[in-house]
Amino acid sequence: MSSKHFKSRVNQLYVDQVAFDTVALEIFKYQAKENKVYKKYLSLLNIIPDKIDKVSDIPCLPISFFKNMDLRAGDWNPAMKFSSSGTGGIRSEHPVCNPQYYLENTVAGFQHFFDRVEDYCFLALLPSYLEREGSSLVYMLEHFIKKSDYPQSGFYLNQFEKLRSTLQDCQEKGIPTILFGVPFGLLDFGEWNTIDLSDIIIFETGGMKGRREEITKSELYSLLDKYFQPKAIYSEYGMTEMFSQAYSLEPGIFKPSPSMDIKIREINDPFHILKKGRLGAINVIDLANFDTISFIATDDLGRKHKNGNFEVLGRLDNSDLRGCNLLIQEI
Repeated sequence: MSSKHFKSRVNQLYVDQVAFDTVALEIFKYQAKENKVYKKYLSLLNIIPDKIDKVSDIPCLPISFFKNMDLRAGDWNPAMKFSSSGTGGIRSEHPVCNPQYYLENTVAGFQHFFDRVEDYCFLALLPSYLEREGSSLVYMLEHFIKKSDYPQSGFYLNQFEKLRSTLQDCQEKGIPTILFGVPFGLLDFGEWNTIDLSDIIIFETGGMKGRREEITKSELYSLLDKYFQPKAIYSEYGMTEMFSQAYSLEPGIFKPSPSMDIKIREINDPFHILKKGRLGAINVIDLANFDTISFIATDDLGRKHKNGNFEVLGRLDNSDLRGCNLLIQEI
């Protein structure tokens, strides 16, 4: 099977809701054969891919593997690489086979929950992301800004005067506007000058990136309400290691895009999947990652609800996946 085949299969998830598990098992069988790191990982676990017939039985690769492993499935040369901020030390890197497909999938994911990208003005306040290369979030928003029908769309690197002026202009003209920002940037802006953004939607994403003390989502939302009184506050859940995103349209509750699903694993037993409603560590199944690895054990804590939505409730204290250290060394 080829990337073209999997692209078509994943695209179907957005159109006619073809069974997610069917596509996931197809991609698993492919990556178990074509991703050399994942193939060896499964071998060390004594797992025979042909005997896996349930998605819940598919082992997820620790997210730390993105820091020092080549996770390409198949033989291809990266067109580019996404990289993490590196705030925790070594940066994660995600090789990209087809950048255009990444952009198409991010648009499809956004439009699954909201109106067309073209219908919004996007104002991006992402200082920590703009100060480095390789940010998948910046790449996504660059695309959204280009597709937007409004010339006011753009990035802002601590340009608070210009940002305030543009926000006021958009409100005066009745332009549907999204202020997309990293939390510490939004708080810095609000402390610099409170402004009534009652016609503006705020999207917050990421953490404090070492610029401020981490706070809870409820505390962040409370401060943003205090500074801006926005029309709505939403959150985006994404990362360097994922090609898909999830969005929170209500405080703390994320909805995954159709190319993505969440499983919750037991913290002390990384291969045991918990029932819905239980607190544990988040496993991401991102079918848009068909050229690399679609089955990722993250370092985030969370809970999955019966309707498929999920919460992100923090980070593991010990990021190293227990029970996998020897496997990592052998690989």
